[in-house]
Amino acid sequence: MFCPLPDTQEQFEISLPELLASRDARQARQQQWIGLHQVTLISFTVVFPGAVKDNSLVRHVFNQGLNALKQVALCRQWVLLSQQSWALSTGPECLVAVDADAIEVKKTLIEAEERSPVGRLWDFDVFDAQGKQYSRGQLNLPARRCLICEKEAKICARHRAHPLADVLSRIAELAHGTC
Repeated sequence: MFCPLPDTQEQFEISLPELLASRDARQARQQQWIGLHQVTLISFTVVFPGAVKDNSLVRHVFNQGLNALKQVALCRQWVLLSQQSWALSTGPECLVAVDADAIEVKKTLIEAEERSPVGRLWDFDVFDAQGKQYSRGQLNLPARRCLICEKEAKICARHRAHPLADVLSRIAELAHGTC
């Protein structure tokens, strides 16, 4: 069902225009899948700091997320209609068309994020069959927390409150279970 991405590839820094173009391309794929399948759509990426968005650590975290998604889908007996992953220089991505209630899917995936040491790095965007996206805020759930200090992650990222090396070191500790 879910095929993990290989753990080896070259590391390239990406530019802001490349990152923005990849987001536009992902949004176009999402809309195409919603129109094609007309069921709930899960769009999965990894939130990863810095200019390198695809390396062995990112793929390791991504594959852990795929495994969590697979386990949740099996436990909830979700009907998965289609799944595809892409290994991109801007980071791995996965789309899954699932015949299940979008709000239930979002809540369940947030629970999976909260159970995993690296779950704060997983970004499971969930859309209903009409293309409406569901967020933590809409479900009255707290925002993601910083990996270093537990403040709201967006604030720390915006202010670059922690050195990149410290954040990457913390991610590696969490991903490999050494904390």
